[in-house]
Amino acid sequence: MKFTLDTPAGLNITACSDEGVTVSGTQYRSSLLLLPPEVRAWECVDVDALDAADLAPALEYAPEILLLGSGLRLRFPAAGISRDLARRGIGLEVMDTRAACRTFNILTAEERRVVAALVID
Repeated sequence: MKFTLDTPAGLNITACSDEGVTVSGTQYRSSLLLLPPEVRAWECVDVDALDAADLAPALEYAPEILLLGSGLRLRFPAAGISRDLARRGIGLEVMDTRAACRTFNILTAEERRVVAALVID
């Protein structure tokens, strides 16, 4: 599914499918972190096993919001992760990966300090 006709400057998700995510013209077939202005590979394949150390690279960017795309279906991480992020003043939004991709584009267009951790099943 193609999301946009125009490609704005910066990171932009232009497509998301069961096979992966296309960011700024490059397709990724495994989990990734969108840390504007860069994209990093991410070892997480299971939200159920997610811990604070898995999110450490995203927190280096001091985001206002962390989007967690949990894969093909909605899955929530352990409650301790939400509490830790809240103590740091970071909002956590959990949704399936396709919804997280759409939300990332909206929030970056609004120039919000957002990072995305996207699980590709």
